Amino acid sequence: MNLGETIRSATWSLQSNKLRSFLSMLGIIIGVAAVVGIVSIGMGAQSSVLDMVSALGSNLIMISPAPTLGRGGSLSADAREIFTVDLAQYMEERAPGIKLVVPIAQGSGLLIYGGANLRTTAVGTTPAYTQVTNYEVRSGRFLHELDLEQRTKVMVLGSRVAEQLFGSADPVGAQVAYVVGNQRHTFTVVGVMESKGQVFMGNYDSQVYVPITLALERLLRTKTVSTLLAQAVSADEASSAVQQTEFLLYSRLGTTDGFNVTSQDEMLQTVSDVAFTLQLMLGAIGGISLVVGGIGVMNIMLVSVSERTREIGTRKALGAKRRDLLLQFIVESLVLSTSGGAIGLAVGAAVAQAVSRFGGWPTTIQSSSLAVAFGFSALVGLAAGVYPAMRAAKLDPVVALSYE
Repeated sequence: MNLGETIRSATWSLQSNKLRSFLSMLGIIIGVAAVVGIVSIGMGAQSSVLDMVSALGSNLIMISPAPTLGRGGSLSADAREIFTVDLAQYMEERAPGIKLVVPIAQGSGLLIYGGANLRTTAVGTTPAYTQVTNYEVRSGRFLHELDLEQRTKVMVLGSRVAEQLFGSADPVGAQVAYVVGNQRHTFTVVGVMESKGQVFMGNYDSQVYVPITLALERLLRTKTVSTLLAQAVSADEASSAVQQTEFLLYSRLGTTDGFNVTSQDEMLQTVSDVAFTLQLMLGAIGGISLVVGGIGVMNIMLVSVSERTREIGTRKALGAKRRDLLLQFIVESLVLSTSGGAIGLAVGAAVAQAVSRFGGWPTTIQSSSLAVAFGFSALVGLAAGVYPAMRAAKLDPVVALSYE
């Protein structure tokens, strides 16, 4: 019997028991669909988070103060005291691996225009902020060096702030009031930023941007900044730039406990590692479903061998060889598993797309994950069919013909 006849015989045998064949495939369908759906959703989530990290800027290094531990009766030092605009300039000049250092100071206040008011965060920063964070101006302009030198009362609005206060009107040139505590300041709007959206815990679109010198002296009344954003010269220099940053801060503080330095590359690597681990774990759960489906296929094939004992005996008596019987039952098992795998691929892809469309969750369907899931289903079917096939091939024709 050639392979084509064997496949036709296996297909006919399975079609003669449609319900049983479908129930046998169901475990494979669920397993493959689970693997494809889980991996696609996981990869989509990973891609979304990686895009979010990338949206922070290019070759970015985030530097923030941290409390230090007091020992031997000494009080804990406030590392924030050294985080100033001067420190940003000092690091930019002394670290060859760093291209730019942008100081940031933030405070909350009430923004008022006409009869509307909006609670928002004012970010005091420098003109280099847009370059470090890959943040573009939609209309008007961003801050200039002259604004910092003269403490000019100018403000750049995030896109959402502009939309909420001004609707479709162009706010550039408008006068707005910004109230902090009992102090009221009047600003001229000079620009509106492009939409950037939520990035981790901050929403760029819901912030306003003012010269950092003005923010420190008049809005926040402090000399210290909350964060420093540094940009490495290149991606290759990022690791060395982190080391240079840590050394400069250590030379100022005398300890490594007073600051936190996090590079964009470290964040990307951490996110990738966590996402990969979760994908493996969830994929393993789907794999367990496939194994359970394989056990179901093996069970049905064993039942099939028992039901067709006389048929097997007749075929052996007519000259069928052991390898013919072995091949027939293995092919039947493979037809079951690969058919279930194909249906499972379609179901898994449909589930992933439904989650993306109706749940708003990003999904990424890759051909490699489809190939692995389908290949594993075929492998499970092959393994499940070997023992029943060997059992059928070993039957004695005399015993099989006399079987009731």
